[in-house]
Amino acid sequence: MSSKRLIYLPLGGAGEIGMNAYVYGYGKPGEERLILVDLGVAFPDMDGTPGVDLIMPDIAWLKERTDRLDAVFITHAHEDHIGAIAHFWRDLGAPVYARAFTANIARGKMAEFGLPEDAITTVSAWPEVTTAGPFTVGFLPISHSIPESAGLVIDSPAGRVVHTGDFKLDPAPVVGEAFDPNLWAEVAKPGVRALICDSTNVFSPKPGRSESDLGTPLEELVLEARGMVVATTFASNVARLKTLAEAGDRAGRSIILLGRAMRRMVEAAIETGVLRSFPKVVSPEEAQDIPRDNLMLLVTGSQGERRAASAQLARGKYRGLELKEGDTFLFSSKTIPGNERGVIRIMNQLSEKGVDVVDDHSGLYHVSGHANRPDLQRMHEIMKPKMLIPMHGEHRHLREHARLAESRGIASIVAVNGMMLDLSGKTPKVADYIETGRTYLDGSVKIGALDGVVRDRIRMALNGMLVVSVILDEDDDPIDGAWVDIKGLAELGGSNASLVEILEEDLGQFLARANRATLTDDDKLEEGLRRVARQSAQNEIGKKPEVTVVISRLG
Repeated sequence: MSSKRLIYLPLGGAGEIGMNAYVYGYGKPGEERLILVDLGVAFPDMDGTPGVDLIMPDIAWLKERTDRLDAVFITHAHEDHIGAIAHFWRDLGAPVYARAFTANIARGKMAEFGLPEDAITTVSAWPEVTTAGPFTVGFLPISHSIPESAGLVIDSPAGRVVHTGDFKLDPAPVVGEAFDPNLWAEVAKPGVRALICDSTNVFSPKPGRSESDLGTPLEELVLEARGMVVATTFASNVARLKTLAEAGDRAGRSIILLGRAMRRMVEAAIETGVLRSFPKVVSPEEAQDIPRDNLMLLVTGSQGERRAASAQLARGKYRGLELKEGDTFLFSSKTIPGNERGVIRIMNQLSEKGVDVVDDHSGLYHVSGHANRPDLQRMHEIMKPKMLIPMHGEHRHLREHARLAESRGIASIVAVNGMMLDLSGKTPKVADYIETGRTYLDGSVKIGALDGVVRDRIRMALNGMLVVSVILDEDDDPIDGAWVDIKGLAELGGSNASLVEILEEDLGQFLARANRATLTDDDKLEEGLRRVARQSAQNEIGKKPEVTVVISRLG
């Protein structure tokens, strides 16, 4: 029995959808050489993370072991797999490998931060492999909703692991590579110790549909539309953008791309040769001289993002373009759970303008980029792994995928973020538990989820805040009682009197009664003022606000 082991440790993406980061290691326990697969972000919401710009994995465990980290491999260019690479590159100091399209996007991110673009190394598809410590890693083409997605063939002295990345089994994906079952079967021939597998659509019972199925319905929709046609989808879904643009082109419409992310993706696809043809695009300025019936806009913001082109068009004019009664707005996308409120808000704003809104309820205008249950079963059959570790999914997805594998005689285990597995034996075993969390990008700084910053912001949002200022003279006697400023609180209380005046009156009485021990001790004085202010506000307006106390002493 070898004293060396093969480990798998998700730091993000297992038990949630987003923020993917997976560590593999091989070596003696505690001395393993490591590689990282993907380094993504999740997006905040106003309920749980107000004001936060991005949510990233907590990579503290990895930062403490950068001397053992040999490489980072990025499977594809979706933000939940690539979005944190520039934020953490300095911390990791390891070479980053990706295929051409993904590398192009990654270099753009590095450039935004003034980081060296040559830190990203472009690699070709399987059978080319990259050696990183005890591992050799190859990029195995797979279809997904963004070009040049890849699974990873990860070989070590302990055997072959296949990390699927995000995938679907699409024989005709319009842009990018079709799923090649023979290629994957060839990779499986030497034996697959473990299949680390996408679980997103494990509850979808029908086989997934091909991207190429959408061409005819989209063309019919655009042909029948009157007025201006606007369509939104994920900016990274280059195949869908091409299908939509071609449908518009065939209907005699000029195509306009609105949104920086969408233009960036199309440019990257053309630069890297992924996209060989795309209808001519006109600028918003040129569109002013084209009849509305001859325009088709492809816009960002399919998930209801407030600053994206969709939301701005729904609110009013954007880049000189405006939606009017009788125009058509198509959501060629699925709403990600949690984004429903923003999407419905845009739909209602469009409806108020008299715009005809078409969404994906019919299933005609969108197909998922992830494998459904029968497709996952087919992947199991092709790869015939000794064990299967579900990833990329909420806990319910992972659990269901593990059950599916076990029902077919494949050993499986639910591994959530922070659970280190030993894959060296006949079945996967828990080797350790690592404390994991989240890192928030808040403005220009990174903060920990438990640092209290966001918690305080939520409390202020829920309860309002007030500032109490007190000045004490050389003898520690208060001068003129206390001053109060309120923010986010009603000005009049239940007694129909000014809230500020009532608070100042109650705080003045507290100061008049306070003994010398309280008046000479900042901590005691602050605690007393805070308690009185909160209780007084509770009595008057039914809320206990967040209180900041400022004590100034003369002399």
